[in-house]
Amino acid sequence: MASETGLGMVHVYTGNGKGKTTASLGLGMRAAGHGFRVLMIQFMKGDIKYGELEAAKHLPNFKILQYGRPDFVDKNNPAQIDIDLAGKGLERARKAVQDGEADLLILDEINVAAEWKLVSVSDVMNIVRARPETMEIVLTGRYAPAEFIEIADTVTEMTEIKHPFRNGVLARKGVEY
Repeated sequence: MASETGLGMVHVYTGNGKGKTTASLGLGMRAAGHGFRVLMIQFMKGDIKYGELEAAKHLPNFKILQYGRPDFVDKNNPAQIDIDLAGKGLERARKAVQDGEADLLILDEINVAAEWKLVSVSDVMNIVRARPETMEIVLTGRYAPAEFIEIADTVTEMTEIKHPFRNGVLARKGVEY
């Protein structure tokens, strides 16, 4: 249920299609345009010059923090550094909720981090439940746990129908990163 400010709902952007992070960035940009404070915490992403990092520098009240390495995480055997970085990201999210630091908190790739056991579903759920009634939260990434879907007000599943990657086209600057 939304608060008097209209904020306070939970969104889940999931599925195997492109656009989950992009959708959350669009929502963040819209919120920042109305003067809301936006904090995006990116899990499993780091040290790559993503276009959104540069763009956010030009938007007042829009901050992006990364908790990951530029390397891929091994789903079946994640490195301790990946677990540690995800834990730091989760702790940062907990602090943002506790301090009421943002009006919109985006936990980018948190669904994947939970699926790959970098963070626990119950820890994420505790953060979502502890949010101030005026804080909107977005959880992105493939593999959204049933618990996240259940608590969400809005769930959007991106479905891949066609993607150039299937024809050997690699990630493109300005489009995929």
